[in-house]
Amino acid sequence: MSQTALHQLQAVGRIHSPYKEKFSVPRQPGLVTAGEARLQLLPPFDDPLTLEGITQFSHLWLLFVFHECLEQGWQPRVRPPRLGGNQKVGVFATRSPFRPNGLGLSVVRLLGVTQAADGLWLELEGVDLVDGTPIVDIKPYVPFADSLPAADGGFAPAPPATREVSFTPEAQAQLAQARAQHPTLETFLVQVLGQDPRPAYKQQAEDAREYGVHLYDYNVRWQVQAGRIQVLAIDPWQQSPDKTIEVTE
Repeated sequence: MSQTALHQLQAVGRIHSPYKEKFSVPRQPGLVTAGEARLQLLPPFDDPLTLEGITQFSHLWLLFVFHECLEQGWQPRVRPPRLGGNQKVGVFATRSPFRPNGLGLSVVRLLGVTQAADGLWLELEGVDLVDGTPIVDIKPYVPFADSLPAADGGFAPAPPATREVSFTPEAQAQLAQARAQHPTLETFLVQVLGQDPRPAYKQQAEDAREYGVHLYDYNVRWQVQAGRIQVLAIDPWQQSPDKTIEVTE
């Protein structure tokens, strides 16, 4: 084995989340807590013995693969959103998904373990991962070692500011219809869209475009008006995918 090909990774599980595309995925874990997410363990790691003792921990580290970014490769310098999307810094000074090995690290809240006919699952909160993300390792979060309150956060010292989110009468009526299936959908949309999913360079200028994002089984259409996010409609995804505007960074 060469020095550059050190080890072949195998997925131990796969994420099932409301984020059906990269656009709108929170840029950090824990910023959105209302959406349900699950991690399904894959054979041969779906043995209950692999999770023995895990519920003693409130949070977990997930090591994952940025699988939707691998084909785009990596660059030594990138433009982090927290610097406005224009200033470049070294890739190893960021959490950019465009990395040499395409690996990411995320801390999530563990809500419980479910053993069902369709497999072994971890129930999670605060996930910032697109649906289908491969998980290559799971480790417990240990507060005394992993939490360093005096650490310097560099150019990301605090959570980003959020925008106010409102709903049109049409969107409010659709929320009421969706409440039986997704009781926390309104809170979820407020948290997700309040982060302003647009690329950083668009957040600094006037932007009257209509955007759409695939969340759960919905095409959520929205605009930015006077600095606020307004949700225009929450349509069933299969009926209106043509209205979604794809925005990439």
